[in-house]
This record gives sequence, C-alpha cells and structure tokens, in this order.
Amino acid sequence: MAHHEHRPSETDAASTDLFEPPAWDERYSGEETVWSGKPNPQLVAEASRLRPGTALDVGCGEGGDVIWLARHGWRVTGADFSANGLARAARNAEAAGVADRTEWWQVDARTFAAEGRSYDLVTTHFLHPPGGGMVDVTRRLASAVAPGGHLLVVGHAPSEAFSHLAASRHNALFLAAELLPALPDDFEALVIEQRPRTVVRDGTTVEIEDSTLLARRVQ
Repeated sequence: MAHHEHRPSETDAASTDLFEPPAWDERYSGEETVWSGKPNPQLVAEASRLRPGTALDVGCGEGGDVIWLARHGWRVTGADFSANGLARAARNAEAAGVADRTEWWQVDARTFAAEGRSYDLVTTHFLHPPGGGMVDVTRRLASAVAPGGHLLVVGHAPSEAFSHLAASRHNALFLAAELLPALPDDFEALVIEQRPRTVVRDGTTVEIEDSTLLARRVQ
C-alpha cells in the first residue's frame, strides 16, 4: 500500500513486499522524512467545507493529514498498519502542538473493522491494496461513518504517468466510479471525479489524476 504521494523507485516497483507492514516499518525506521508533511489537496478541498467533528484517517503515514485536520478543529484518529509510521506521526503531532486532539490506531485497512467506533469523517488517501482490493477497503471504511457523516476516498487513477510500475502495483490503481459498488444503501455519493493535478518528479512535471469519491451517510 502507498500512503500519500509516493515516488516509487525501480526496486519498489518490482517488490510485492511494498503491500505489507514490514516494508513500511523498515521505510519508517530511518531518520529521513518520507512524505512532505503537507495535507493531501483533496482532503483540504473537501474537509474545509465540513463542520469539524471526529475524524479517522486510514493510512495516515507520518500524520500530515491528521495534523491538518486537528489544526482545523477536528478530533482525529490516525490509523496505519505500520507501528513505526504511527510512532513518527505521534511525534509529528506533538511537535505541531496538536497531540491533545489526536490518537493512534494500528490496523490494516484490508482487515479493518469499526468495532463499534464511528466518526463524522472517514478519510483515506493513496491506499492501493493489490488485486482490486480498494473496493473492499472502501466498504469496510464505510462501516465507521456516523449517520450524517462523510467518507472521502482518494487514490491515483491509472495513467501513463504510472506506466513504469510493476503490474501488481499498476493494477491497484483505480477510478472513483469503480468504488461505487462498495457504498452501502444508506450512502449518497456527492463527488465521483477524476481531478487533474500537476506534480514534479525528479525535476520533471507530470500530469496525474486524483480519483476522488466523497459520500455521505444519510441520517
């Protein structure tokens, strides 16, 4: 799985281990920062329109989205399958002065169960489980959305920009509309879009699309 924007190396692209926790624990074990720390743009675009409440960010990585939400009035649970990633995220939240508005949950999105918890916003960005698994992940995350709450799922759309990826990773990319079967009957889809975005990779400007699904659970 990938958390947030990822620049894969050739080694990463060839490794199915990237989908498993040990690879991410190793990646987060060093001193180097993996992500920019900036919030993902579709989170900012959509959550800025919502009244702050409780939020769950699944695949939180180093906590960039968790910190942004906490700074904007949300009480946030950051969830990830990497213990080292969660430890980094907690340190980053402490440094940002929002530790009192955050908590952490080690969980694999592929086996996620709400376990009685519910949130006003459940969000995940750039998780790409193999084998078309994002439909099942979306279905699982929907179970944690409170009545009247929102589910925001964002991922990379298939494109030439990712043609260098190994087949297992390229096949994990998705379009927003492909997630619609995962929504329970008491959800209404509000946004089903491919949103274009420009990124710079190794000094080269690349056009990509964020597959963006925003849905609301009917009260």
